[in-house]
Amino acid sequence: MAMELVSEDFESGGEIPSAVICEGANKSPALSWSTVPAGAKSLALIIDDPDAPDPAAPKTTWAHWLLYNLPASTSSLARGIDARALPPGTMEGKNDWNRTGYGGPCPPIGRHRYFHRLYALDTTLPDLKHPRRTELLAALEGHVLAKAELVGTYQKRGR
Repeated sequence: MAMELVSEDFESGGEIPSAVICEGANKSPALSWSTVPAGAKSLALIIDDPDAPDPAAPKTTWAHWLLYNLPASTSSLARGIDARALPPGTMEGKNDWNRTGYGGPCPPIGRHRYFHRLYALDTTLPDLKHPRRTELLAALEGHVLAKAELVGTYQKRGR
């Protein structure tokens, strides 16, 4: 059975609610997962937007949240989880606002897709010193046992 990632905040392919967007509460979404492979030593989570800045002419993939070394025994993250409440050992990367932590959807134009990807790894990564998205993805190479994906969409009101 494949690893699965879900949110109580939105359905796969559905609209991301105001609780987790920049115009709203800007809290991280509630996420939960199941069927992590038995050999997994840690998990990594990357939330990004491949439609930046304009879905009609995307130029970059914008990183919203990067976590790694989540314990493989972890099965969820609460909505709005604070860095101090992350599971022990969890480390954060830098998002594209040049800070750690979650930054909610805030597209300048059009409807964007937000990919929430959870990776089960066969290792615990070394301290990568707040890696960027590309650095974290490079560190994951060769260590991914399974991957789960949840996609939500968002467009600013009146745009």
